[in-house]
Amino acid sequence: MGWNITTGLDADQLDELVARVHQELVEDPDPPVVPGRMWSLGLYRSVVLVLFLLRHNPVQGAAGELFGVSQATVSRRWTALLPVVEKVLAGHVPDPAEVSTRRIVLIDGTLVTTWDWASEGTTMFSGKHRDTGFNLQIAATLAGDLLAVSGPVPGSRHDMHAWRRSSFPEAFAERESMADLGYVGSGLLTPRRKPPGQERSTGDKTANRSINTLRAAVERAIAHLKDWKIFATRYRGPLARFALVAKTVTALTFYRKGW
Repeated sequence: MGWNITTGLDADQLDELVARVHQELVEDPDPPVVPGRMWSLGLYRSVVLVLFLLRHNPVQGAAGELFGVSQATVSRRWTALLPVVEKVLAGHVPDPAEVSTRRIVLIDGTLVTTWDWASEGTTMFSGKHRDTGFNLQIAATLAGDLLAVSGPVPGSRHDMHAWRRSSFPEAFAERESMADLGYVGSGLLTPRRKPPGQERSTGDKTANRSINTLRAAVERAIAHLKDWKIFATRYRGPLARFALVAKTVTALTFYRKGW
């Protein structure tokens, strides 16, 4: 049986990932699960289940019905194996400074919506998007290829704050980088604001059109990243665990592209 639509990986990639997870569990002196004791699913289908949750973001009860296990089993496999999957794929995430050498870098932010309004006393509500979630900063090439994904910050913080909190200013310090008007003052190349009480000049309009045309590629990178529906639809898990989810999705995105 093929699992490409279910997991987002081809057969060879899935087999390799399961083998890596198995090896990691065998070598771990205190593994979260013992491969030979997963009677209800087995290790292979347990990894498939974790990828299915990331790829399609179903409620765990529905996933349990599809895989023939209880919601509690789904929850245990998710909790135990998600960090293992992230660990064995972490090496596929490239260094942003190295991978962006001699490239123009496009920067944009995206909101991953969540179920909750607050995290450790900080509001998650984004006034721009009129919804709650985490702000992720995305870096891409002019061809729309993903370069990097930042760590999450509460959705109430604007793109400039999220960019400054990320590693991007240092990683791309020597690169020519473009962004939208939300990054004015960051040192990135951005469109020009309309002067107060005046119209933009013809030159400004032409420059803005050129920048916005080039910047469209980062929107494609974000769209491909959100093929993992846990980013595209509302994240329902514990907010404290979202950073791990984001790192895992990022690693899977690079892994499936052969990095």
